[in-house]
Amino acid sequence: MAATVFASTLAMGTMAYAQDARPKSPETKPQEDRQKEGGVPVPPESTSVTKHDLTLGGQVIHYTATAGNLLIRDDQDRPDASMFYVAYTQDGADAGTRPVTFFFNGGPGAATIWLHMGSFGPVRVVTRSPEASGPAPYRWVPNEYSLLDKSDLVFIDAPLCGFSRAVGKGTTKDFAGTDQDIRAFRRFIERYITANQRWTSPKFLFGESYGTTRAAGLAAALQNDGVPFNGVILLSSILNYGIRSAGYDAEFVGYIPSYAAIAYYYKKVKVSGSLADWVQQAREFARGSYAQALAKGDRLSPAELETVAAQASAFTGLKVSYLRETRLRVAPGRFRKELLRDDDRTLGRYDARFMGWDPDAAGETPGFDPSDTGISGAFVGAFHDYIQHELKYMSQEPYYTSGPGVNQAWDFKHEGPGEGRNKQAMPDTALDLADAMRKNPSLHVFSANGYFDLATPFFATEYDLSHMSLPKQLIGNVEFGYYPAGHMVYLNVDALKGMKADLGRFYSDLLHK
Repeated sequence: MAATVFASTLAMGTMAYAQDARPKSPETKPQEDRQKEGGVPVPPESTSVTKHDLTLGGQVIHYTATAGNLLIRDDQDRPDASMFYVAYTQDGADAGTRPVTFFFNGGPGAATIWLHMGSFGPVRVVTRSPEASGPAPYRWVPNEYSLLDKSDLVFIDAPLCGFSRAVGKGTTKDFAGTDQDIRAFRRFIERYITANQRWTSPKFLFGESYGTTRAAGLAAALQNDGVPFNGVILLSSILNYGIRSAGYDAEFVGYIPSYAAIAYYYKKVKVSGSLADWVQQAREFARGSYAQALAKGDRLSPAELETVAAQASAFTGLKVSYLRETRLRVAPGRFRKELLRDDDRTLGRYDARFMGWDPDAAGETPGFDPSDTGISGAFVGAFHDYIQHELKYMSQEPYYTSGPGVNQAWDFKHEGPGEGRNKQAMPDTALDLADAMRKNPSLHVFSANGYFDLATPFFATEYDLSHMSLPKQLIGNVEFGYYPAGHMVYLNVDALKGMKADLGRFYSDLLHK
C-alpha cells in the first residue's frame, strides 16, 4: 500500500497513550473541572490528508484518507463537541453519486477503533484469533475484504471517546444517553455531508453492538430531518433493552440457539449435519417446548422440568442436573463457566471460540473475558502505529478506547416514534427503525450475526427485527447473514470474507435498482 502526505493542518504533538476508562494524568485537570471554570477551549476543525492505493479484486483503487475533527453545535448554535473521524474516499469519483457509509462501534462509550481496524477499512489488524494475540510486535496489512470498492467509508468516534471531546460548555450529560447520543451523531453526519458536499450521495449506516441501537434510532432521526438513507447494516445487534430486564424470560429463550451453536463447535453434543441445520433445530426447541416451560414459571411440574431439562441438555451440552438446579434459566456468564468446567476452561463473552483459565473451576462465572483481553493489545498498538505513521495524525490527547465514566453515566431513557411520542425507560430502537422504513420504503436493512456471540445473541435479534409491525410489502427489506464467528465477526478472516461477499451483494442490489 503506497502512501504520500497530501496536506496537514494539525498542530503536531505527541500522542500520549491509549486508555480504557482510566483517569487522566495528574497534570491534566478533569474535563468537568475545566468546564466549571468557563468551558473547554473550542479547537478548530482540522485534518491530516494522505494519499493511498489499495488493490481489490484485481482493481487498483486510489483513495484519500482524511483524519480530523468536526464540530457539532447545541440548540443555541454553540460548539459543544469536537468529534474525531477518519474518512476514506475514492479519488476521481463523483461525490454526488458515490455511496458513503458511516461506521461506529457501541459500548455505550466505546471508540470505533474495532470496526476501523478490523472490519472493512482499507487496512486490518492481524490477530491470532481465536488464540490470544499476545504482546508486540503487532501488524496491520492491506485489507482485501475492504468495502472501499462499494462505498466511501467514514469511521466516527462518539463524543468523549477516542479523540472526540466535549468542548465549550458541553458536559458528559449532554452526550451520555440514548437520545443525547443519537442527536450528536445526527449533527455530525449532517455536518459531514455539508462540509464534504455529500447531500446527494447514497448513504448507509453501519453500527456494531450498541452501535446498532444508535443506528436504528439514527436512521429515524435523520429521516425526520430530511436525510433518508439507502441502507442500514447492523452487526451483532441489541435493539430492545426492555425485554432483557430482570424478571423476563425472553433473554433465556434468546440464548438457547447460541448455546447450541457453541456446544456444536466444542463437540459437546451428539449431532450430525451442518451447524446451520443444528441451529435451526435449536430455534424450534427454544420457541417451542422450552419457551412453554418457562412460561409456566413456578407451576411447571417436576416431570415437565425433567423432560425439558433433558431436551435442553441435548442442545446445550450442559448437564441435566445443572439445568434442573437453574430451573432451566442459564445466564450467559454461567454458560461460559459451565460448558468446559470439566476441562478447567472458560469461554469468551464476545466470542466463545476464545478460551481462558480461571484460578479455579469452582466459580459461577468467569473472572475475565478472553475474547476481550486476547485482542485488545493488538488493536490498540496497531491503531496507534497506523494513525501516526500512515495517516500522519498526531494528537496531544490520549485516545480513549472507552470514554471515562461514559458507560456508567449513560441515560437509557428514549423518546420513540409515534404521536404523543413513546417514552421508554429502556430503548427499543427497532421501533424507530420501523418508523424510518415506513416513511422511506426504499430503506433496506442487513443484519449480520455471529453464531458464537454471547453478548448479543442472534435469535434475540431475529425476534426484535421480526416484531417491528412492518407492512408485508416491507418485510423483505430486512435481510440476515450468519457467520462462524463471535460478536466481532471480522476476527475470523474466513467469516469476514463471507460477510464482504454478502454486503457486496447488498450494496449492488440497492444501488442498481
